[in-house]
Amino acid sequence: MRPAPALSPFWPIIMTSQLTDQFINSSIILTVRYFILCGLFFAIFYILFKNHLFKHKLQDKLPLRSDYIREISYSISSSIIFGLVFSLTITVFLPYTKIYEDIDDYGQPYFWFSFILMALLHDTYFYWTHRLIHSRQLFKIIHLVHHKSTNPSPWTTYAFHPLEAIIQALIIPTIVLIFPIQKFALIFYFLLQFLHNIYGHLGYELLPSFITNTKAGRLLNTSIIHNRHHKNVKGNYGLLFTFWDKLMRTEIK
Repeated sequence: MRPAPALSPFWPIIMTSQLTDQFINSSIILTVRYFILCGLFFAIFYILFKNHLFKHKLQDKLPLRSDYIREISYSISSSIIFGLVFSLTITVFLPYTKIYEDIDDYGQPYFWFSFILMALLHDTYFYWTHRLIHSRQLFKIIHLVHHKSTNPSPWTTYAFHPLEAIIQALIIPTIVLIFPIQKFALIFYFLLQFLHNIYGHLGYELLPSFITNTKAGRLLNTSIIHNRHHKNVKGNYGLLFTFWDKLMRTEIK
């Protein structure tokens, strides 16, 4: 961890300016990314090739237009919240994190290994916070917004109540407070995670059965597994993998 910076009298002004610029840029990028990538998958599976692909859909109906409007509205809110937490992490709190710039500081092997560390920590964080907001006391307050999408689509990807968006976003500072993470690796990991989140809510299974039916494949949290979570409103709480669900006996098949 790098030492805390010596603060000048102008530090609050400098930090406020940097944070504001970073927040605006991050929020715009995340919102535009949401519309481009989610819109692309939606166009392919729900508009352009709907008639050809519908026989492969995991549920035999389409969401309502009102579902799409609700999901997009909450997803814009979530994008702004994610942008704020990311911006705070790499500006105000940067000196107290383990983010580094030069890959050679820790070497190429660690750079690639850090993706495994992020994935394992993120999956663990998500499983337990996800189970927490499924508790009777918190579900209606926080998680019901996301579960109104019982038949998810790509637009569901970021459809979180603001409190849930904050919980989801806090994995960013959690990661960089625990592990040394190169800045590009952090950004690229969460791009991959966003694509995985779209896949999980796609409403179609993209992975072939010769992968999902293997022992290794059954450890992956596939689209069909997460679709069952939305349809049944319980079980299958994992993010990337299923081993926490298997260990805690919360897996539904």
